[in-house]
Amino acid sequence: MSMPPVRSDSSKNMEVTPPAKVSPRGVDEYVPFSVRVVGACLRRVDSWVYRKDGSVNRSRQEMLEPKTKPNPKPVNGVSTKDVIIDPDTDVWARLFTPEQQCIPEFEAEDGVSEKKIPVIIYYHGGGFVSGSADGAVYDKLCRKLSRAANAVVISVNYRLAPEFRYPVAYEDSFKALEWLQTPESLEELPSAADLTQCFLAGDSAGGNIVHFVGCMAARTNVQPVQLRGMILLQPFFGGEDRLHSEVSVTPPILSVERADWAWKAFLPEDSDRDHPACNVSGPKEMDISLLPLPPVFVAIGTLDVLQDWQLRYVKKLEKHNKQVRYEIYRGAWHSFYIFDGELGERCWADVLAFIDMHMELD
Repeated sequence: MSMPPVRSDSSKNMEVTPPAKVSPRGVDEYVPFSVRVVGACLRRVDSWVYRKDGSVNRSRQEMLEPKTKPNPKPVNGVSTKDVIIDPDTDVWARLFTPEQQCIPEFEAEDGVSEKKIPVIIYYHGGGFVSGSADGAVYDKLCRKLSRAANAVVISVNYRLAPEFRYPVAYEDSFKALEWLQTPESLEELPSAADLTQCFLAGDSAGGNIVHFVGCMAARTNVQPVQLRGMILLQPFFGGEDRLHSEVSVTPPILSVERADWAWKAFLPEDSDRDHPACNVSGPKEMDISLLPLPPVFVAIGTLDVLQDWQLRYVKKLEKHNKQVRYEIYRGAWHSFYIFDGELGERCWADVLAFIDMHMELD
């Protein structure tokens, strides 16, 4: 059953500026110096890793993306382990589990006290061409999310383009839900994991994946998994048209040119950016009108060149009477939630509030 739209474009602690009014001259005013330095460094090494012929120098990329090992003993209140979720492809995921003493107790039907916590399936960003579940950035992010949300986080290491183009990332990502239906998952998950309280979450390309995996789940039986919500942090959407934010915003991190390169690497070779995987609200878009999608949260930043595509996505959900909440963060650049600081903390507070709100259903 479709849910009525719930629209929010501000938070209690912040002022919101419409994306169209952001001036490129204002970048330095909002972006910390450290972030501008990171952005400048990334632009300098782009051509060193991402080639003009559409290929990626993986050895150089590995040098720039340090990896972390799983830790069976808790670090910062969270333990981790890596598990294979698809033996046929060796696709794996990293499981993050908060320390047991942080898990609240609930009264079971038989009167025995048991501990249950939600499960968050997380998809990392990277334009479908970079990022990994064991990368230092996403290990830290998912560890923080697991501890703050008091949840088991399953971070999926889907295969990357251009070696594995569309639709491999979606197929690998959906395998996480199929894995949760197997006896093997019960052996790996903590007994506290409550599969009736699951959320899909992801940033950038991972946010794009959340949309499509959510749609795939809505078309099939994924029991015992019950999806309570979808969390899209600055989802990676686009199209052939150049929207206002793509030509008016000077980005500190993700540029239009880099986004175009990533789409060319990911989409089928004979496709353009109006492919439905990229332009989810365009002429070839998937029909979601009858899909029973769970509530959706979308995070949008005013210094993200993709913000207008993200707003189009929100309007599409509202048009089809899906329950959607979105927050626009003034001065937020692409991937701002990865960095320490007040902006990122606001975003994560909104994510946690969304999870808490929809944990109360049923």
